[in-house]
Amino acid sequence: MSAVYLLLLLLLPLVSAQTYHWGGCPAPKVQPNFNLPQYMGRWYEIEKLPSTYERGKCIEANYAFRKDGTIQVLASRLRKDKVRLAEGTAVVQDQREPSRLGVSFSYFTPYSPYLVLTTDYTSLSVVYSCTSILNIFHYDYAWVLGRSRFLPWETVRYAEQLLTDEGIDLYRMKPTDQTGCKDT
Repeated sequence: MSAVYLLLLLLLPLVSAQTYHWGGCPAPKVQPNFNLPQYMGRWYEIEKLPSTYERGKCIEANYAFRKDGTIQVLASRLRKDKVRLAEGTAVVQDQREPSRLGVSFSYFTPYSPYLVLTTDYTSLSVVYSCTSILNIFHYDYAWVLGRSRFLPWETVRYAEQLLTDEGIDLYRMKPTDQTGCKDT
């Protein structure tokens, strides 16, 4: 058995709930002149490519600067009638492109890409993340986020078209249930 085949057999179960594809990651364009302070605050998940760690409804994330210059990411979701919280850290990995961040929810995992493809800061953000495994296959995430729990249909379609135009496959994209949520 070849080493590549063995690697695929070992890694495939880890990404089975993710969206994965053969080959390396696409290289989408990110938001030019990104203003990180304007991006801070609460964003509600409108749609996403599925992931094992984002099951439930009423999913949102709140971004805030820490004193050390990193960004606190406080994610919450409602699952089985309980609010689940996860705290992570985001960092700007290259000051020349602040719309390319890295996010981690554990001290033991490396930062995952968090690419802000577009945002108007007040209503919509389109975010993409992709991890390549030896350029043999990759798994990716995409999110359409809003400053409110619901966005107009035309805005969501615009976000989906932007992702598609950047070569991101949305066949598994699904809406996030934001009904019956209590604002915190």
